[in-house]
Amino acid sequence: MDVHNVEMVMSAVSASQYPTDGKPEIALVGRSNVGKSSLTNTLIQRKNFARTSSQPGKTQTLNFYDVEDKLYFVDVPGYGYAKVSKAQREAFGVMIEEYITSRKQLRGVISLVDARHEPSEDDISMYEWLHYYNIPILVVATKSDKISRGKFNKAESVIKKALSFDNEGSDFQFFSSETKYGKDEVWRWIEQHI
Repeated sequence: MDVHNVEMVMSAVSASQYPTDGKPEIALVGRSNVGKSSLTNTLIQRKNFARTSSQPGKTQTLNFYDVEDKLYFVDVPGYGYAKVSKAQREAFGVMIEEYITSRKQLRGVISLVDARHEPSEDDISMYEWLHYYNIPILVVATKSDKISRGKFNKAESVIKKALSFDNEGSDFQFFSSETKYGKDEVWRWIEQHI
């Protein structure tokens, strides 16, 4: 998709605050600092629209980005960040669960993992949870410019094994915000699901 118009429409913490216009939604999940903002900025062809932060755990609400008046990207708070209190983590969990389990407009979730590392316990839990709810998942391995192409097969194998990857309801894609590698493939997946 060629993107010219993007607008951050709202930040929400509960269902009563979600958009009501019925546009399809694609959510982005992943641990803090995995590159959700960088992926969003690359997809919408903007430098700093979704704010990247040197402080992990910055996103604390569900942020709805209206893309070309056709769909919403929903940026979900990053998980696994130690400086967030236990009570805050639980509140995030409730907010995310409410959104993912009740939102009829949700067409799929892009689950980001770091291409350089085996998925964390949180990554695995998120994948299993999305899978349990039969939500289409695209696992995006970010920061793939940091590993050589020759190691892609091994990295993919490590990630899929850790996630107990299911080829039926899930897809996989390497991505780099530096080189834009994988951008078109991610868009293709989004367009197939909206």
